[in-house]
Amino acid sequence: MNQSTRINGAIRSEELRVIGESGEQLGILSRTEALKMAEEAGLDLVEISPNANPPVVKIVDWGKYQYQKMKEAQKNRRSNKQGELKQMRFGMKIGQGDLDIKLRKVREFLAEGHKVRLQIFFRGRENAHRELGYEMVKRIALLLENDAVLEHEPQMAGRNLSVVIRSK
Repeated sequence: MNQSTRINGAIRSEELRVIGESGEQLGILSRTEALKMAEEAGLDLVEISPNANPPVVKIVDWGKYQYQKMKEAQKNRRSNKQGELKQMRFGMKIGQGDLDIKLRKVREFLAEGHKVRLQIFFRGRENAHRELGYEMVKRIALLLENDAVLEHEPQMAGRNLSVVIRSK
């Protein structure tokens, strides 16, 4: 929470643009009139936009206002976290046990809300048989069909075949 938010008597400007508790514009009032209105309503006068001309203040319950701002900040932090892109690499000759373990980890990433880039890399002569890589992507997509959807078709980039998946 911003520590420099001014309330009630800490507001310095003489003229203020006042917004009521339900969001309606009350017009431009003097500081004393605005403080008197807030006091009559049993609420606080909170400076919303100090840099505006005249500064914008709102008549609200200070505790409730702080709580809403804190919740909004938490929500923003959470939504920023969800944008992470995780990556899982598969070789063409991966065994079934190793594949199962990697897919379990991919499911964990998806459950946490992350997108996952599946990357199949080709070594040496495997590059001549790219169709096997596309088949492997289809096989992985079938194994994950209950948990994820492909964001786009598989794409070749150098010696890697990659596709991004997200949770349903």
